[in-house]
Amino acid sequence: MARVWCLIYAMVIGSSVWMQSVLPLMLVGLPRLYGAWHHVMTGLLQHGGLAENVTDHRLNSRTVYMNPISRFIYWNMNYHVEHHMFPMVPYFALPQLHELIKHDLPPPNQSIGDGYREMWPVLLRQLKYEDDFLVRELPDTAQPYRGEFHATG
Repeated sequence: MARVWCLIYAMVIGSSVWMQSVLPLMLVGLPRLYGAWHHVMTGLLQHGGLAENVTDHRLNSRTVYMNPISRFIYWNMNYHVEHHMFPMVPYFALPQLHELIKHDLPPPNQSIGDGYREMWPVLLRQLKYEDDFLVRELPDTAQPYRGEFHATG
């Protein structure tokens, strides 16, 4: 497989030289270099440090307000709680959905940096205590996903 990829990259580089254009590289290879870091940066924020194996998606995913460029590249998946709660809602409608249901959601992180400030201490604790996680607080206005999942006793 490595030889096949080397052949593909050699052909792309060869066609770029032959065409005297960077366009073939823009289509094969370069997107991985200039886009992969953004995918990792935003992908970690989706569920990092949050509870696992819970039915209520408000407790195991986070919404992060991002700049318009990151939102465009990420297809509004920064509204990740909303995406999990209503997976059939198209990406372009997620901001509107957020406005409609935000009274029922944990407070969103105000920026990518804010999300990482919340997440990193938990990830560091998880190195020692793997069952540790961040407890998301729901607002007083939030309705339970299903009452029996939130019942105490």
